Amino acid sequence: MSNLEIKIVSYSEERQILASIRKQVFQEEQNVPFELEFDGQDETAEHFLAYWQGKAIGTVRLRFLEPQTAKIERLAVLKEARGKNIGKQLMQAVLERAVQKQAKQAIINAQLYIKGLYLKLGFEPVGEQFTEAGIPHLKMIKKF
Repeated sequence: MSNLEIKIVSYSEERQILASIRKQVFQEEQNVPFELEFDGQDETAEHFLAYWQGKAIGTVRLRFLEPQTAKIERLAVLKEARGKNIGKQLMQAVLERAVQKQAKQAIINAQLYIKGLYLKLGFEPVGEQFTEAGIPHLKMIKKF
């Protein structure tokens, strides 16, 4: 998609934009409680923002559970921007960053409805389906 720009941003500087996107997607659309969505991990994560035609329309965050294990979380794309491969491009950017930082694997707790995207990106399901915030999830891992 042309006119798409993905940036790694400072959480302290872009907190309002990041929170606004996540609030719209997770709290308003999916009824995820505030305390689950905003879990106190944002300050230690790297945050990515996708801009389309100058407007912030998607985000994802990257944390490290161990020096070589990346955890990808909070992938969110605004409703009006879906269906344009923005989620996929955000994921590709965060995966590239994990490799740059010497990760040997990436873990994601995927909402079941979007499992296909992660399969296409090389993730494999691990374990049984589970429910978080009333939403079916599946743990998936990608080895680098």
